[in-house]
Amino acid sequence: MLSRCITEGDKVELQAIDRKTDGQTDEKQKTYYSQVLTILSEDTLEITMPMEQTKLILLPVDGEYELVFYAGKGTLYQCFARIIDRYKSNNVYMLAVELTSNLRRYQRREYYRFSCALEMCARTLEEEEVQALKEKDSFVLQPNLPIKRSVIVDISGGGLRFMSSQRYEPDSLIYCGYQLIEGSKRKQYEVVGKVLAVKELENRPGTYEHRVQYYNMDMNTREEIIKFIFEEERKNLKKDLDI
Repeated sequence: MLSRCITEGDKVELQAIDRKTDGQTDEKQKTYYSQVLTILSEDTLEITMPMEQTKLILLPVDGEYELVFYAGKGTLYQCFARIIDRYKSNNVYMLAVELTSNLRRYQRREYYRFSCALEMCARTLEEEEVQALKEKDSFVLQPNLPIKRSVIVDISGGGLRFMSSQRYEPDSLIYCGYQLIEGSKRKQYEVVGKVLAVKELENRPGTYEHRVQYYNMDMNTREEIIKFIFEEERKNLKKDLDI
């Protein structure tokens, strides 16, 4: 099943599992990020050694971890595994891991957040636009209304976080327009988000940080955003491995 669901290059998260004396598992620890290098068998694979910035994280042999794989089209798979070896090959530091449970489809409430610096334009929705959204009528943005520039600092399949000199009220619905790279081209995204939280930065008075959750986003758009994040993560990981 492993080779049918997971492919080389897929991103994988690892979270350490501490076992108590009664055999129960303790709370999950810090999350590390890696990538599948080689599928050795249906229960063994090689992954890259996790890194934080440019520092290798030497996870211990015999350590037990929960693994979450990011497969194609935003599909997640989860299993438990044990590190059976760690070594360097062709100037790449890697871990050999052995699955200790079956692979299963995984649903999570949170999405992986990708740190970035993307320009965005935003504005609060007009009352008529909000009403159309809530009634699920055909929704068209009113043109030529003033917008404010802002910067997205992280983005996920569930929402985004951005900085702006404009303060948007919590629970308000806002228009968010930004571009993502799709292949060799840039694609414009115009989405609606609900402001979950806002705070003024202590070291930058007049600048506000907003956390936004997408509102009524269609699945195709969400999957395109997740695909962009995966591709950017793979590019970054490849750069780290080439250092």
